[in-house]
Amino acid sequence: MGGTLVVLIVLALVVVGVARTVRVIQQGLVGVVKRLGEFHSVRSPGLTFLVPFVDTLEVVDMRETPRTGDRQDVITKDNVSVAVNATIFSQVVDPKPALFSVSNYMVAVDQLSRTTLRAVFGAMSLDDALSQREQINAQLQTQMESVTDKWGIRINRIEIVDIVPPQQILNAMALQKQADQEKRAAILQSEGAQQSAINVAEGQKQATIKQAEGERQSQILRAEGQRQAAILEAEGRAQAVNNVYSAITSANPSPTLLAVLQLDTLAKFAQSDNALIVVPAESSALLGAAQAIRSVMSQVPEAGS
Repeated sequence: MGGTLVVLIVLALVVVGVARTVRVIQQGLVGVVKRLGEFHSVRSPGLTFLVPFVDTLEVVDMRETPRTGDRQDVITKDNVSVAVNATIFSQVVDPKPALFSVSNYMVAVDQLSRTTLRAVFGAMSLDDALSQREQINAQLQTQMESVTDKWGIRINRIEIVDIVPPQQILNAMALQKQADQEKRAAILQSEGAQQSAINVAEGQKQATIKQAEGERQSQILRAEGQRQAAILEAEGRAQAVNNVYSAITSANPSPTLLAVLQLDTLAKFAQSDNALIVVPAESSALLGAAQAIRSVMSQVPEAGS
């Protein structure tokens, strides 16, 4: 009975020794070995061996870890209290300082984020805080990295989740937004009316210009027609005069015939409805014409007898 107990005790010691000697580290984690309480080495993922009852292994997660902090109240530069919370994406890059430079790096990062949020928001107004989230994220990351680098922790990025002003500020912002929308609507409506008036005036201007151009073109064409008619009439008269002159010249008329033609023309003038009577200045020519006619008339009876 005593031998069996000894065997069981030995087996138990062997199992405990093996459990303390052989360890498996999962992918994404590393093992920090402390020998007699002092840092010894860092073990990579996989199977690792320890000195039983001398070495202890502490596993550190090397993956990026997002942590969303609790919502907290911060005061902006213009003394407005807003509720803010942010998500911090951090990663352990050096496990040794992460374990030995700070007692609990996760709690330290969370507390550091709270104080950094207060500092950053306290340096800007509410309007800037609501409109410059990217700048806030960059400032938070820069200020936190200056502290976490010595802890072996890298801040990959920070995202502001919520910025909630007090209800009265939200109501005032809603009224301001509504007023801005109404202002923009009024501006757009007035611009539309202005553009419509401009379009109407431009159309009337173009119509007036077209009408003036049409009238001008009509007057030009009318004047051109009158000019062509006058030219054709003058050319016709010239041609007629030329034909008459050519006919008279080619016929070699006698002075008696010319006198008869002149008197015939004067008779036509006398028969017209005009009140004005034209008396030629060449009286000698008229006398010569009358003398020639009388001579002709005196010879007519003789010819009849």
